[in-house]
Amino acid sequence: MHSILLIDDDERLAELLTRYFSSYELNLTSTTRPGDALRLLADKPFELIILDIMMPEMDGFEVCKRIRKSSEIPIIMLTARGEVMDRIIGLELGADDYLSKPFEPRELVARIHSILKRSSQASAQESTIIIDALHLDTYKRNVLLDGKNLELSSSEYQLLELFSRNPGKIFDRDEILKQLKGIDADIYSRAVDILVSRLRQKLKPHELIQTIRGQGYRFIGDGP
Repeated sequence: MHSILLIDDDERLAELLTRYFSSYELNLTSTTRPGDALRLLADKPFELIILDIMMPEMDGFEVCKRIRKSSEIPIIMLTARGEVMDRIIGLELGADDYLSKPFEPRELVARIHSILKRSSQASAQESTIIIDALHLDTYKRNVLLDGKNLELSSSEYQLLELFSRNPGKIFDRDEILKQLKGIDADIYSRAVDILVSRLRQKLKPHELIQTIRGQGYRFIGDGP
């Protein structure tokens, strides 16, 4: 089932949609408080967000802005006002779609399925990462180096994908630990250095991982 997060202070709407979505393979989690929603997003994977504009504590525009700082998760915005300017602002902030209240639940489901289909197609297109002689198929979790299969442990693969998706970004040990948490139970701070060293050895003769003294590690290409 697809995992959906609803951020709306209308508890009755949440109850209605939870029951309705279950018939369409959509698992709905709901919260009435934007602060709680942001914490949920940091801890759990969701595939799409339904976000109301008019809420206490923080309006939907601000929530959308904060989400977009760190995530490209699809967002459908809801509003009871139906104003054109709301739609313009929401789309400018990064919302993927917009629906005015009241709405038919079936229309919302149709829009969700349409967005999830587009996201799935985009993800498939982005499943290949190529950096110099390194080719990653993240869908199949297959790695080629100089055209030959590269055998990696689960933690080595996760680290390589993390690096290759963020070339040039410096990762310190704590951030690497956070990203790899739950992959291998024996990963702890000092083990990050060992893991990086193992991955470096397997990537030879290519020098793709650079140590930034006092800061961490950065993934680079073979070129200057």
